Amino acid sequence: MASKQLNLRVPDIELEILERYCEKYQRSKTDVIREFIRSLQDK
Repeated sequence: MASKQLNLRVPDIELEILERYCEKYQRSKTDVIREFIRSLQDK
């Protein structure tokens, strides 16, 4: 599967939320965002 790069801008508060979540669950930001994107397929 080919990979593509995605760059996005988010407000500071949203980045802080993501970083706290990642730290709490010991996961990378990339991993969390990929999981969220895959969850959209079921909606």
